[in-house]
Amino acid sequence: MKKQLMLIALMLCTSLMFSQKVKVTKGDFKNLKGIAAYNLEFDYSDLSIPKYKSEEEFLQDKMAKRDEKNPESGEKFKESWFADRPNRYEPKFIESFNKRFDDGEIKVGKDIGAEYTMKVHTTMMYAGYNVGVVRKNSKIEATISVYKTGDPSNVIFSADYTKVEGNGAFGMDYDSGYRISEAYAKLAKEVAANIKKKAK
Repeated sequence: MKKQLMLIALMLCTSLMFSQKVKVTKGDFKNLKGIAAYNLEFDYSDLSIPKYKSEEEFLQDKMAKRDEKNPESGEKFKESWFADRPNRYEPKFIESFNKRFDDGEIKVGKDIGAEYTMKVHTTMMYAGYNVGVVRKNSKIEATISVYKTGDPSNVIFSADYTKVEGNGAFGMDYDSGYRISEAYAKLAKEVAANIKKKAK
């Protein structure tokens, strides 16, 4: 039984590892060689939500459903939807990226006075769900671009990351904000791994 559980866990980890995809659209990872620090900029403009025409339509639908059960809970959902970005997703990305470099040889952060800026433009977000007996991972897609701080028109590197999934340990991820934050942790891990391996 233990062997079967270990095999299932290994298969899940392997599927997650290979589900993430990266496509370089401008420049090369080699362009990032020697860059030791990045200011981070997060962009959520033109965010697409699966099964909805727009983020606004998604919010209206979710708010209406919550208000039917509990008046004013819809507005609270909207507030948390946007608050989770600076409070959960962005810190998770920073933490996950920086811990990949034990000696701090490369780091990211907000307003750290770095010569280069890394822009994380989230283009798609799916919250997933967990209702106990059935669950589905969150998923995000993002474009990572790098440019000299103060000169965003001069991009030296850009790549699209797709199929980045997030989930909590042992399926204990009933909160959508937590699931999505784990997707940002995986995105940061993948970006850091690519830089480590290819920016030489």
